Amino acid sequence: MKIWKKAAPLILLAAVCASLLGCGAAGEQADEAEGKVLAVTGLYPLAFLAEEIGGERAHVINLVPAGVEPHDWSPGSRDLVTITRAHLFIYNGAGLEGWVADVLDSVAGDDGPLSVKASEGISLIRASEEAERGEDNGHDRPDVDPHVWMSPKSALIMADNILAAFLAVDPEGRDYYEVRHAGLKERLRGLDERYTRELAALPRKDIVVSHAAFGYLCRDYGLNQVALMGLSPDAEPRAQDLLAIKRLVRERGVKAVFFEELVSDRLVRLLAREAGVEALPLNPLEGLTPEQEKAGENYLTLMERNLENLKRALG
Repeated sequence: MKIWKKAAPLILLAAVCASLLGCGAAGEQADEAEGKVLAVTGLYPLAFLAEEIGGERAHVINLVPAGVEPHDWSPGSRDLVTITRAHLFIYNGAGLEGWVADVLDSVAGDDGPLSVKASEGISLIRASEEAERGEDNGHDRPDVDPHVWMSPKSALIMADNILAAFLAVDPEGRDYYEVRHAGLKERLRGLDERYTRELAALPRKDIVVSHAAFGYLCRDYGLNQVALMGLSPDAEPRAQDLLAIKRLVRERGVKAVFFEELVSDRLVRLLAREAGVEALPLNPLEGLTPEQEKAGENYLTLMERNLENLKRALG
């Protein structure tokens, strides 16, 4: 297999790390990629798409460990070593990774990995005042909602972008990648069709969530997102916001409010208890928990579970 290759020079920091500290777990995984396309991602949904398309011709490393919330994660020097050794560096874009600009500057040039912004071509949602709730507590206010992967319609576009990247670095694998990409798109289209058909039939449209990660899902499938917190899951809501959401829950007959696995569910459960409604999980797919990873869960199975919980809450 003939793969687009790069020369060995690393940025100075990565070289020092490699010589003094070794490559660590990610670097050891990179060593296993001999003869394959090494694709490095910084977000679980990107790793899923890359693995589905790359198959046996690729070795995919997701830098963010299982159970870690990615909004405030940033790469260490060992992660930079792994990125510089990669053929593909796949990132979300849309303002999610505050660290990515520095990484792209560090690895730019003919010897660096091919950088792929997976969100390219997706119509982005501007951050509304509601989505920015609480974002002034020491956090930069985002210009756009970065959670593009939460809509299967967006995932179809991201899959196309990742396919193009594999074809660019490994053109000899075109037939292999295109067959796998076609199978993935068939499953994503099936998921999209289910969301469209089953959510349209439900009488309720308001979903009350812990943080504003579901804007693309709501836009594409006719729902209305009401978030306790803003686009960053560690933002703190104001007391008046919580009271307003509690009134909305009662006035609109909301049956359930949603919490997430990777962040505290304290406020959601408090709201559910005071409003007398159910608390259900709704996964923003920002990462797998160790338990989900061990059980073999993936983007498709978790999005299907999300659909079932949405139907339970909105039915």
